[in-house]
Amino acid sequence: MATILVISFTDLNRDPRVRRQIEALRAHHAVIATGTDDPGFPNVQFMGCERPRQNIQGKTVTALLMLTHCYDAYYWNLLPVVDLDKKLKGIRCDLAIANDIESLPLALKVAQGSPVIFDAHEYAPLEFEDRWQWRWIFASYAYDMCGRFMEKAAAITTVCEGIANRYSTEFGLRTDVITNAPHFHDLPVRPTNESTIRLIHHGAAIGSRRIELMIELMEFLDDRFSLDLVLMPGKPEYIQQLKRRARGKGKIRFLDPIPMNQLVAFSAQYDIGLFLLPPTNFNYEMALPNKFFEFLQARVAVAIGPSPEMAKIVREFSCGVVAEDFDPVTLARALNQLTAADIDLMKAGSNRAAQAYTAENNAEKLRELVASVLKKS
Repeated sequence: MATILVISFTDLNRDPRVRRQIEALRAHHAVIATGTDDPGFPNVQFMGCERPRQNIQGKTVTALLMLTHCYDAYYWNLLPVVDLDKKLKGIRCDLAIANDIESLPLALKVAQGSPVIFDAHEYAPLEFEDRWQWRWIFASYAYDMCGRFMEKAAAITTVCEGIANRYSTEFGLRTDVITNAPHFHDLPVRPTNESTIRLIHHGAAIGSRRIELMIELMEFLDDRFSLDLVLMPGKPEYIQQLKRRARGKGKIRFLDPIPMNQLVAFSAQYDIGLFLLPPTNFNYEMALPNKFFEFLQARVAVAIGPSPEMAKIVREFSCGVVAEDFDPVTLARALNQLTAADIDLMKAGSNRAAQAYTAENNAEKLRELVASVLKKS
């Protein structure tokens, strides 16, 4: 049994990917986990860290450090880094897992020569490329971090093949894929009512995701369709803007957030999981998110735009509709053509996909990767 340090700067109660890492390893190894909030896992030592925060003065200093390329000075003064750098002194681990690029330098320091697995999650050098402020201030920092520290990791993982290929091409490093699939749910395939077709979208209310396009979609769907939006709080003004847009646009409801561990069971009462995500940045272009796999586990059909990573699975398992573009009219045209029998066939495809894409399968892959890295160290 090895001692494994899982480093994250996130709330572990709301970060399903990191939670699944801990769940996969804690029965086989001694796990120490970091984050802003304690997930309460039995037999896991938790070490909390400060949340990142800045006032106007701090943002000004940050901009100056970024623009003058003083990246190390910026990094080693980040609140969670400073906090964990102190708390992890004296900790000995056989292997560390660094989640996201900003935890990687700290993980390499704390590991003291023990191997580090870097879970990049998404593609850091283009994380918020759709925001000019990020491109101006942080883009070169993110690229520098990847260029200097990724090659020191014993193994690298990310969420999908498109992002893995970009890391491999850009930095010349092998990158493995561990998807965001949730745990397997043994749920039935529920027949579709021809006259009442229920759509659901759930997730964070982030403006760059253009959730208003899914609201606009409802203008072009026939009377069979309704849409429930289950949005995690983001910017309150954005949610209010969405609610204003939804007025008079068909049968649209805004529901209260659902606990993360209940999303699959809740979604199973619907017919189609909806996610029309324009490629406003590279990570959105390559999106293969938790909600997509949660729709599959809920045994509902999936309706998406031509997002390549999601589309590949939808086409392989015939589990939904892939529009030709990201125009709501195009997706509406495809949905209006569906019969209840068509949707039932897609739900059967989701049932097949739900067997293939599970956290259990990913856990075994992660354990094998950990064993391989430990064996080489």
